[in-house]
Amino acid sequence: MSTPIIVMGAHGRMGATIAQLIRNDEAAELAAVCERAGRGEGLELLGCEVGEELGAVLKNHPGAIVIDFTAVQASLSNARVCAEHGNPIVIGTTGFTPAELDELRSIAEKNPTFWAPNMSVGVNVLQQVLPELVKKLGPDYDLEMVELHHNKKKDAPSGTALKLAECLAEARDWDLQEVGNFSREGIIGERPKEEIGVQTIRGGDVVGVHTVYFMGPGERIEVTHHAHSRDTFAQGSIRAAKWLAGQKPGKLYAMADVFA
Repeated sequence: MSTPIIVMGAHGRMGATIAQLIRNDEAAELAAVCERAGRGEGLELLGCEVGEELGAVLKNHPGAIVIDFTAVQASLSNARVCAEHGNPIVIGTTGFTPAELDELRSIAEKNPTFWAPNMSVGVNVLQQVLPELVKKLGPDYDLEMVELHHNKKKDAPSGTALKLAECLAEARDWDLQEVGNFSREGIIGERPKEEIGVQTIRGGDVVGVHTVYFMGPGERIEVTHHAHSRDTFAQGSIRAAKWLAGQKPGKLYAMADVFA
């Protein structure tokens, strides 16, 4: 039995990719797509319902899973609407503040809700592997990261970079908000030992590159993840949607739950 899915922002880069991949997935059904007023032209070619208001669309598709890669405030609003109608939602939007994530967690207690700043298998495996490197290499190794994305990306650092930096900090029992350094300029003095630098590069059409540096005495290790296309994230979100269809509310789910 195929999983019915509704895609938000179907004219966007991620939305369009997700919609097309769902159409080619025998275990998923593109039930509907949503776009802002005036941006729905051509979406009828997808062969499904096209709507502008999520609440109205959900009335026609009880139980359908919503996938949202739009923007922070839009995603929060859509999560609230999904909770009202009882439709699970998968969110891949990045840039949430801690307070906004707390709201998502509250929604997740009442309605199945999934959020991941990066849906790729490789990045989520890195989150499990990097802490082991931190612990085995020991405190003499400085931790730094550089992330590259396309020139249309609105938030910085990327949600993926922050998630990876968090797992590095936790491996050393640090608080990222205290040790994270996201900008360096001028006479900054010697690098503190309790610091994780995360630097941002934007340009061109780079889908996503994250490199973590472990720099110690006489050597360094570099671990890099390259996302070759948006299909990686789109496939991950569809996999999450299929999985979420069978889950109950109670927590804000993540890719680690899917893999488990």
